[in-house]
Amino acid sequence: MHSEPDIVVIGAGPAGMAAATLASSGGARVALLDEQDGPGGQIWRSITAAPEARLQTLGPDYAAGLRVARDFAASGAEHIGRATVWQVTREGVVNYLHAGVSCSLRAKRVILCSGAMERPFPIPGWTLPGVMTAGAAQILLKSADTVPTQPAVLAGCGPLLYLLAWQYVRAGVSIAAIIDTTDASDYRRAMPHLPRAVMAWPYLQKGLALLRVLRRKGVPFFKGATQLSIEGHDAAQAIRFTSGGKSHRLQTELILLHQGVVPNTQFTWALRAPHSWDTAQLCWRPDVDELGRLQDVDQVLVAGDGRGIGGASAASIQGRLAALAALQDLALISTDKARPQIDAARSELQRHLRIRPFLDALYRPKDANRIPADDVLVCRCEEVTAGSIRDFVKLGCSGPNQTKSFGRCGMGPCQGRLCGLTVTELIADARKALPEDVGYYRIRPPIKPITLAELSSTRDN
Repeated sequence: MHSEPDIVVIGAGPAGMAAATLASSGGARVALLDEQDGPGGQIWRSITAAPEARLQTLGPDYAAGLRVARDFAASGAEHIGRATVWQVTREGVVNYLHAGVSCSLRAKRVILCSGAMERPFPIPGWTLPGVMTAGAAQILLKSADTVPTQPAVLAGCGPLLYLLAWQYVRAGVSIAAIIDTTDASDYRRAMPHLPRAVMAWPYLQKGLALLRVLRRKGVPFFKGATQLSIEGHDAAQAIRFTSGGKSHRLQTELILLHQGVVPNTQFTWALRAPHSWDTAQLCWRPDVDELGRLQDVDQVLVAGDGRGIGGASAASIQGRLAALAALQDLALISTDKARPQIDAARSELQRHLRIRPFLDALYRPKDANRIPADDVLVCRCEEVTAGSIRDFVKLGCSGPNQTKSFGRCGMGPCQGRLCGLTVTELIADARKALPEDVGYYRIRPPIKPITLAELSSTRDN
């Protein structure tokens, strides 16, 4: 690889592989950096090393990643695995760790495909051992065929919750219960979006098929669950909740929580790019144009779930759009030649996004599961509770960045990933303000932890 590639792609998920493949075929010198050994991202994690049994267990949507990964491998783009990107500058410099050494690439264009992360689910007991996110459990299944040896309770809402349950059933895992927070009011809110969602019937069909399998297997369902809390001292012992007007207590040592995913915006915040609060998805998203160009940062584009949750197919299309934009910017493709491809991709993208308003309305996380009670831990790194944050507001704290001064909230190793959205909404609720008026943490490099020894052993590629 030339020391200065034309395009650096960060993230080897659906968007990153699609962007790198198209950009390379368009004549650009492309380097793709990703933390994992092989391509796939979180959606298709370990896809190139997956045995046939795993492909069967995880289903056709996972197996579809194999073709995408093979196309990427044949594209000529350089794949740099085990690369942890810790800084991206507005000038297109990408700093990353590789084999214990800090390396640097300078590109004419950077395409950020950082994907999504699970939304925080701060309820009483959520930090106890034995409590995990559904996404973390799925990573273990995808990467090492690791499944629970005891019955699991899945709690929350969203398609991933049911997908994991379906995959667990296929893997022979016993599911003690699915505790669904979706209630009648959610269905009423979603109904106006149903006609458009029906136009994306394959997605609805897949979702209904998952639920049919779970019901045939006799998995217990509790609907409209509220007042979720986890009991235990040194580890999880039980989960309490209310459903159907009755209080329930299920003894369990393994609880998997999930209430949707949100864009991973750490890089775009660090670039000081403008962001907007998405009232439908209850999260921040970077301001980009239709092709993914990041507003006010000329050399950076964003594709995939990092610019708004749309799913794997939409992410792949956005990756292609970002690659076409980058190729145009570098004069490697003419506007006349790019326009038909852009128009076709935009039309295809709209078809895949038709279902999003329905899903966003149906699986909107409950206020009580996003804005916790005073005694619930919010910042796990610095052990700051929701009550402490409300006290900060009473003392004059106006936004997340000020919580660092008041009580170190958001200053731990995760850089606010696990608490950022919660802190924004907590402060907005306490101030009776809008999230967009409260803002987010000021993110600074390194985005991921790096030791002084690693930083001092710098080399340019």
